[in-house]
Amino acid sequence: MLRTVAGGAVRTLAGSSWPSGLPSVLPVPSRSASPSQSPAEAHFHSASSSEAGCPRVLITGGLGQLGLGLASLLRKRYGKDNVILSDIKKPPSHVFCSGPFVYANILDPQNLREVVVNHRITWMLHYSALLSAVGEANMPLARAVNITGLHNILDLAEEYNLRLFIPSTIGAFGSTSPRNRTPDLCVQRPRTIYGVSKVHAELMGEYYNYRSGLDFRCLRYPGVISADSQPGGGTTDYAIQIFHDAVKTGKFECNLRASTRLPMMYVDDCLRATLEFMEAPAESLSMRTYNITAMSFTPEELAQEIAKHVPEFHISYHVDPARQAIADSWPMSLDDSMARKDWGWKHDFDLPELVTTMLNLLGCDTRVAQAN
Repeated sequence: MLRTVAGGAVRTLAGSSWPSGLPSVLPVPSRSASPSQSPAEAHFHSASSSEAGCPRVLITGGLGQLGLGLASLLRKRYGKDNVILSDIKKPPSHVFCSGPFVYANILDPQNLREVVVNHRITWMLHYSALLSAVGEANMPLARAVNITGLHNILDLAEEYNLRLFIPSTIGAFGSTSPRNRTPDLCVQRPRTIYGVSKVHAELMGEYYNYRSGLDFRCLRYPGVISADSQPGGGTTDYAIQIFHDAVKTGKFECNLRASTRLPMMYVDDCLRATLEFMEAPAESLSMRTYNITAMSFTPEELAQEIAKHVPEFHISYHVDPARQAIADSWPMSLDDSMARKDWGWKHDFDLPELVTTMLNLLGCDTRVAQAN
């Protein structure tokens, strides 16, 4: 199963099955979160939308971990008809009925151009991608989707003067990057095709901004955790699966070491950060690619917090060497001070709030823990 990405960690999404061979025109999966997890009224920490009027927004890879939740948030902000979801998969009926949906294949430039022109698009949020572990299992497909597809998106955004958002990831760093409080600017030498493609996206977007003034914006997401998404190929996916298993069986086998610390974020914070960043005046941005984060924890720390609500919960470990090697090359924590300074980023969810929210959404009774 594939999942598309916005970032690199629990930013691991659910998607569709791909054939082993590459078709002449490849469809693209995506990343998105569920509308039920988007707050009815998001609590914004930065300024509201510009006075120039509502944008016309296209979200590629809209059926992944983040697309649906982002569409829901943007439609509350700008109106249902101004936000168009797209993917190469057939949407469920509730998604199709909730607002505009179109077929858009990022490997078909003509199809993309027709969507942009016919819907008068002014903002594009590009979430189609293959994640870390999935990308390593099918490098040619990841290269086609994450790099060739990116070039099509950049050319189209430049041609039609779009405001373009492309998510990046902690996977864009590597073993030679500082691992504690990793800064926005440092050595980036990733060892996965996913990470390499994200560094490529960051640099190409910044080049287009320098060359032609393209309004390119990029956030490096940490692991993104949401209750409605299923794991689908990201190294930090354990932090989604652990909640499902805790509720269903009371036990979980983790494929990372107990001490593996990675930066994480709850999906509502991630969606709100993306919208606030898109709304930020260009003159307030001192760079075009920013780190954002909310918390960092290990599997053991997460399990201990879950056990406060599910006392019988037990975690065991069966380490996957490939995933562990990827995690060991990623930051343990991010420095996102520039995002907080330049455009007012501020997270709402820490680890206790994250665990309580996830368990409640998955139907776990946390009243005993609250009483304790």
